[in-house]
Amino acid sequence: MGKVELEEVNPHLRGGRVENHLGKTYPSSPDRDSNLDLPVLSSRAQHDKRISQLRHRDDKQIADLWLLNSCTVKNPAEDHFRNEIEAGQKQGKFVVVAGCVPQGAPKTDFLRGLSVVGVQQIDRVVEVVEETLKGHTVRLFGQKKDGRRKAGGASLMLPKVRKNPLIEIIPINTGCLNQCTYCKTKHARGELGSYPPDQIVQRARQSFEEGVCELWLTSEDTGTYGRDIGTNLPELLWQLVEVIPDGCMMRVGMTNPPYILEHLEEMAHILSHPRVFSFLHVPVQSGSDAVLTDMKREYSCSDFQRVVDFLTDRVPGVTIATDIICGFPTETEEDFQETLRLCHKNKFPSLFVNQFYPRPGTPAARMPRIPTQEVLVPLQAELLGKMVTVQITSSHKHCMMGEPVNEALWVSPGLSSPLPPGQVSGATNLKFKAQAVDSQVSFSLVPFTCIFVLLAVLARFMWFLF
Repeated sequence: MGKVELEEVNPHLRGGRVENHLGKTYPSSPDRDSNLDLPVLSSRAQHDKRISQLRHRDDKQIADLWLLNSCTVKNPAEDHFRNEIEAGQKQGKFVVVAGCVPQGAPKTDFLRGLSVVGVQQIDRVVEVVEETLKGHTVRLFGQKKDGRRKAGGASLMLPKVRKNPLIEIIPINTGCLNQCTYCKTKHARGELGSYPPDQIVQRARQSFEEGVCELWLTSEDTGTYGRDIGTNLPELLWQLVEVIPDGCMMRVGMTNPPYILEHLEEMAHILSHPRVFSFLHVPVQSGSDAVLTDMKREYSCSDFQRVVDFLTDRVPGVTIATDIICGFPTETEEDFQETLRLCHKNKFPSLFVNQFYPRPGTPAARMPRIPTQEVLVPLQAELLGKMVTVQITSSHKHCMMGEPVNEALWVSPGLSSPLPPGQVSGATNLKFKAQAVDSQVSFSLVPFTCIFVLLAVLARFMWFLF
């Protein structure tokens, strides 16, 4: 076949979350169905030989084929995905799509005639690319099976090129046990499928031998791991701790509250281990039990608070990250205030605030929307776009509290040149000093400038501790 230019366009670099997985084959030519049998690559050597015929290009303009991954969590990520497809088609490129958007909605109009690599078929990507370059349309959506049980997915031992050579990211399971009313990802990922512990441990051990320093465990919900194969997350984590070399670390990915409650004691011990980061991402989504019920989240705010309190008490310096969805259709002003009170109480060091998006085919998309004018209301509009000097009155590990000490000044942030990928801009030259106040030490910033920016409906969630 000769050398082929292959471009991978990664939507994560443009604001979308990456779903890193690529089948019953029912291929077709651009105009009609045809019978085409794609052999599965049986060895790493065979895979390396085939993929050596493809060459990755950093410049998509000179590539022959674009491989576009996708995320179905939010509308903007899907919109960007669609725009990239249209751009490639206008330039006459071959296009292969992957990820949750085509898996969850394969009959979508803008996917018509495109080759698809389903979320559990990443090991077939070379064949799909080859056949697409021959003019075939290949669509692989099948679920991998381990007997009659859904498997975790493609082999964990597939060759990979790490974005960061020091970090190994291992998906320990795919799918989930929830039926959240707002979630489209379930349509693509389906029910729970866990990888066997020995396969995960083998991959981890090999990664450390290759020079990796950090091991990140990921999935749609790590807390559900093993429930389909007779094991659980703590058992896996203890096995992994045994193969982590001195000087290396492990981070546990997101878990929903219901599936971590029964393992709190074990998780506290694990998160206190010197080779495990004292960090856990536990999404709460709302501080209102009424909203959580409408979301079908299967836990209450008190359940979530129990997780936070237990880990905070038992794991020194633990960092609890969480997520909030603002503007869910049934959310009232009192519901929103309950969410604010939850956040004020816990002062989460890492808080991901997301706008509600009505994802097609989900129950929440059929619910009446909250009027936009009710959501786009900043609590302190007079501070938006202004610079404020703040007197800090108390300080903790992850936050500071204080109050403005002068009139807000208008600012107009700007850049003299574009930022390199992965960098952000903001206030700089923050200088700290400590002074005695009534025999106590308080902190002040000289100067501490805060620039308040309105971010669409997320402005509803803006509040200030000073």
